[in-house]
Amino acid sequence: MKRKLFSTLLMFLVVARLNADNDFCGIDNSSFSSGERITLKVFYNVIGLYVDAGTASFNVQLENYNGKPVYHAVGEGWSNASYDWIFKVRDRYETYMDTATLRPYRFIRNIEEGSYKKYENASFNHEAKSVVTTTGVFKMPDCVQDIISAVYYARNIDFSRYKPNDKINLSVFLDDEFHNIYIRYIGKEIIKTRYGKFHAIKFKPFLIKGTVFEGGEKMTVWVSDDANRLPLRIESPIVVGNVKADMMGYRNLRYPLTSMIKFR
Repeated sequence: MKRKLFSTLLMFLVVARLNADNDFCGIDNSSFSSGERITLKVFYNVIGLYVDAGTASFNVQLENYNGKPVYHAVGEGWSNASYDWIFKVRDRYETYMDTATLRPYRFIRNIEEGSYKKYENASFNHEAKSVVTTTGVFKMPDCVQDIISAVYYARNIDFSRYKPNDKINLSVFLDDEFHNIYIRYIGKEIIKTRYGKFHAIKFKPFLIKGTVFEGGEKMTVWVSDDANRLPLRIESPIVVGNVKADMMGYRNLRYPLTSMIKFR
């Protein structure tokens, strides 16, 4: 249960996971820059009290991949040291994405969750429309993201184009499958988190039913209503209890965090 909780929550944190409209085959990056780092604390609630269970972090650097300039983004999740004796989690997800379009070239997942370990390596050939993984070759539709590139891609969506209840689509490749999912734009509101009080954009991603998260639109996400589109809070019921993740730190944002009304 705890293994699935951490891996599934991390997969959401690195995603506002979606599926692609034609006009989203490429997008200009206007929300983040090389050197950015974001930290979130993960809390679990089963008896009316949220317990600090772990941490997730995301960082991005400008690098070179096969002679091309890329953003190398890394998402990591780990259990708190005080809980390692119960269940130790050390998960790492990476993507190398094009600086001009944010399309992925390579995705790596290396996870260790208790006695369970998994390594996944996928290379995206957008010209040949194929994905090559450690288990085979898969025919690829247009405009596909991996779960790390999707979050940086989604942060660049212009939400001013949408009305409350509109759906935004994107396609994601994971575990040798293509997932057609969407987010539903809810609107804007003021939210108070453990870090502070913010003007925020609110939406709900459509999740695939699994062993921990229920399918449908049960999860809610808030991002900063400024040019950074910084993830502020994620909340969701799970099979037993609820989970919440709050942004608790950042470095090297591209713009001032103008959405913050009050610190803590």
